[in-house]
Amino acid sequence: MSQLDLDLAAPGLLTAGVDEAGRGPLAGPVYAAAVILDPDRPIDGLDDSKQLTARRRALLFEQIRERSLAWAIARAEVEEIDRLNILQATWLAMQRAVAALTVTPSQALVDGKLCPRLPCPAQAVVGGDRLVPAISAASILAKHARDEEMTMLDARYPGYAFAKHKGYGTAEHLAALRELGPSPIHRRSFRPVRELLIENEKI
Repeated sequence: MSQLDLDLAAPGLLTAGVDEAGRGPLAGPVYAAAVILDPDRPIDGLDDSKQLTARRRALLFEQIRERSLAWAIARAEVEEIDRLNILQATWLAMQRAVAALTVTPSQALVDGKLCPRLPCPAQAVVGGDRLVPAISAASILAKHARDEEMTMLDARYPGYAFAKHKGYGTAEHLAALRELGPSPIHRRSFRPVRELLIENEKI
């Protein structure tokens, strides 16, 4: 039995799973979520959000909010991403999510190789969104909430197809970016956007 298994099995221990969505896109905020699952109200089908269909994520999104002991979704804005860098902004979103929980966790398990400083003991878990149900739940909340946000932003900033690619640097997105220029929600610190801005300054 690993140390992680021992921690999860400790009686009375409230473990918050923490994950993010939206580190890689060229546009939009980065989201994070924190979830403390209720062992008496299990949720079937929790998995890495990227392995689930949008419809399945939407169903699980509602179940997680209904059955968890506590959950919270937070974000860091584009301005914070550009000012801090994407890693620090992601950690800021995670810190906000954990701070917003209505139940204080005993520990936090964070997807990835590194984790931010949190008000409770925290451990990074590589592949945690597949291995730890609470992290899977956080992954689903963060991704579904961010996808919904990008769909709304698509209506506000038409032409970029944000509802389709959610801000990721697809060929369609890059073509629209070159044609229309950056929108207010594009991340100026990300290279394709930054290079376009530099190129436009030379014209």
